[in-house]
Amino acid sequence: MTAFAHSYDFDPSYGYTKDDLLAIRSPAAPSDFAWFWQERYQRATALHPHPRIRHTGASQDGYEIYSLRYFSTDSFVIRGWVLIPQDEPVTKGIVIGHGYGGRDEPDYTLKQPGAALMFPCFRGLSRSQKPGISTNPAYHVLHDIDKPKRYILGGCVEDVWMAVSAMQILFPPTKGHIGYAGISFGGGIGAMAVAWDERIQRAHLNVPTFGDNPLRLGLKTIGSGEAVQHYQLQHGNALETLQYYDAASAAQFIKQPMHIAAALFDPAVAPPGQFAIYNALPEEKSLTILEAGHFDYPNEAREEQALIKELDEFFSHL
Repeated sequence: MTAFAHSYDFDPSYGYTKDDLLAIRSPAAPSDFAWFWQERYQRATALHPHPRIRHTGASQDGYEIYSLRYFSTDSFVIRGWVLIPQDEPVTKGIVIGHGYGGRDEPDYTLKQPGAALMFPCFRGLSRSQKPGISTNPAYHVLHDIDKPKRYILGGCVEDVWMAVSAMQILFPPTKGHIGYAGISFGGGIGAMAVAWDERIQRAHLNVPTFGDNPLRLGLKTIGSGEAVQHYQLQHGNALETLQYYDAASAAQFIKQPMHIAAALFDPAVAPPGQFAIYNALPEEKSLTILEAGHFDYPNEAREEQALIKELDEFFSHL
């Protein structure tokens, strides 16, 4: 176990050893779980995203920077960025999801020869804000939580599917060579998206959230998870919706090669939920164990550098 000095009034490792974490199993999913998502996927991917990109006039680290705009489900306008390699043709694409803090600019950490990098901002957040949807994670995560078919996390999953559609339209050679990478919020959303989208060949999830919701609701936390816990205490009906939005349940249906980075200590995304996602994956998978997530610690830079090297290799097989 790794222990850190901290000011939280709870233990962000929750007393779990590594062996404990690797023994966690997925919660039981509702009988119509697969139908719920497959029907959404078919309905979403029948739509045309009408993607548009516009050069920002800027370039950095060997990429030309473009603004992105496409339509997702419910005619929701999704905005973000696309990085296009300057000196080589596009042969693969990676859709990159963000954490619940949103995104102010593209990220240049993940580099792949010939890869177009797409950075959509999920609905209601950052560049994809809309009146009536809070940008505050504590309120965003509760948007329509009392409506299983309308809960905003489902729309964010559809935003990923429509990003893949946009990638294939903008860059036809990427078809059959598309990956996904997401951290925290984007990791949990990614698990729910990849499970049903065979157009995504492989994916990386970094400290992913929304794993094992029944367990998450009972583990003290900060951030959006705390907001859901407060809602559950007040209303008692969160799991009626969250049983359909469990990243560990979705992970059981993932067939693509997966790379997971999971933390032993995390005050915002409880480690048992992260490992529940990894443990549920039935096919080819690899795990990087981080000392901590959502927390500054001495070895953080070293672990991030090692993780980047692993991802360079992982996505080279797209």
